[in-house]
Amino acid sequence: MSVRSEVRADGVALVTLDRPERHNAIDLEMAGQLRDVWQAFRLDDTVRAVVLTGAGDRAFCTGIDRSAQVPQPHSPYSTDDPLLTVGPKAADLWKPVIAAVGGMACGGAFYLLGEAEFVVASEDASFFDPHTSYGMVSAYESLYMAQLMPFGEAARLALMGTAERLSARRAYEIGLVSELTPPGEATDAALRAAATIAAWPTEPVQGTVRALWAARQAAQAHALALAPHLIALGNLPPDRQAGLFTERNREHRMR
Repeated sequence: MSVRSEVRADGVALVTLDRPERHNAIDLEMAGQLRDVWQAFRLDDTVRAVVLTGAGDRAFCTGIDRSAQVPQPHSPYSTDDPLLTVGPKAADLWKPVIAAVGGMACGGAFYLLGEAEFVVASEDASFFDPHTSYGMVSAYESLYMAQLMPFGEAARLALMGTAERLSARRAYEIGLVSELTPPGEATDAALRAAATIAAWPTEPVQGTVRALWAARQAAQAHALALAPHLIALGNLPPDRQAGLFTERNREHRMR
């Protein structure tokens, strides 16, 4: 299993992306397991809050695994994106989810961060979006980040590509991260917050989550409808993307 889940006695479920050798990148198997986990939590009344983290100390998640082969329909009007269903809200789960980030969080990781209620990060965390550097449109990723941070910061994150990474400290300053911890302590801090939330009556907690998301969903729905068309228009052909990835420069500035 590339997704581990544990339901604790305090009503908190700990979900761990468990492919540390691949920086917890999401392949099709992991995407399916995430869907299954969120759907199971909908029916499990012992789960009242969730913490989502990544195994190892190098990455929370680095998005879609580039080796994943995603079958596509033969239609210019349809594109299948397996990451659209990896988040809890996509599974209609309205129990609060806290993301605990250590190491890298980039690209498709933003689908997960974008559907968490808030983010706790360790001081060694960093955030970046490589899409433009590799000839791809950052559509869904930018959509989620633009709802979590000031517009200019989201734009810079997306447009600078691999040349620049957002430090955990800067992410905390702009509001993407709600709590900053020493290295290795983000998950424990998230579990403490989740335990507090899980101790409150679950009906008003879930109602509050729905109310918070109602403020965002109208704009999000409109942006989601545009995203596949922007990707189809702006993405380079796969062979050119692969060439840019192979020739990538690993140097970057930490901001």
